[in-house]
Amino acid sequence: MPSKQSTDNYRAAALKRAAARKPGATTLVMLGTGMPRPDPSCFGPATAVVFDGRVFLFDAGAGVMRRMAAAGLSIRGPEAVFLTHLHSDHTLGYPDLILTTWVMGRREKLQAYGPRGLKKMTKHILAAWDEDIHVRIDGLERQTTTGYKVDVHEFDAGVVYDKDGVRITAIPVEHGCWKQAFGFRIDTPDRSIVISGDTRPTEAIVEASRGVDTLVHEVYPHTQALPELRIGGEVWPTYMGDFHTSDLELGVIAALAKPKRLVLHHIVRHGSDDDELLAGVRAGGYKGPVIVAQDLDRF
Repeated sequence: MPSKQSTDNYRAAALKRAAARKPGATTLVMLGTGMPRPDPSCFGPATAVVFDGRVFLFDAGAGVMRRMAAAGLSIRGPEAVFLTHLHSDHTLGYPDLILTTWVMGRREKLQAYGPRGLKKMTKHILAAWDEDIHVRIDGLERQTTTGYKVDVHEFDAGVVYDKDGVRITAIPVEHGCWKQAFGFRIDTPDRSIVISGDTRPTEAIVEASRGVDTLVHEVYPHTQALPELRIGGEVWPTYMGDFHTSDLELGVIAALAKPKRLVLHHIVRHGSDDDELLAGVRAGGYKGPVIVAQDLDRF
């Protein structure tokens, strides 16, 4: 079984390849890899795919705009944002994305893609900041009257974006009692990437990920899915099984799909180390490169 040193080597090699990639080539940027528990080193879930200078953002967790700036991506916003589902940890940065990119100079409507309910969420966000919007437009800032607006595209599944060499396909996944949750497959002229979103093991992810260059998947260590001494803690194991994917289950998924690289993110854990996660993935059957992502990694 590979040691942690080998996982570190996988990560170091991937970062080195990303640094040497030609301008215009597709790069995966792990803006935020965290979970709901506040961790100063892991911001809320957010991932960028950059192709030929064009930025596509997937999820908008807490601190997304700070991470966009830290990664050297445009603070005027992405070409489009795609939300996997409407859980708070994946959308807390959505108001920040809307308003900060406008304040920083965005003039066109933000293009936002997501499940049913995103229009309602967006409407309420703009209503909540209505006073701010009026002050910025009518006061001395003289902000544009269009840049704060959002063009919301709600979808069910299938190809949701196909423009100038970038095709993005929404993959329906199973995330507990959420009526709609999605992963995404991103195809560019030089890369194929699947981002799982939050999901329990789902056949649709296996099928979408077969042979892709990179599979970015959420994970939790199966050893830690235990009852907890807190309100609702007694059903924690059931919750994890219904809403998320264990390291053992992810090993099975990756062994079936055979991606060229597996990147772990949005790790639900309380103290487990990378060795434990790797051991679980290996026990599930996947033998390829595995990387435990950190914020601002580039692959």
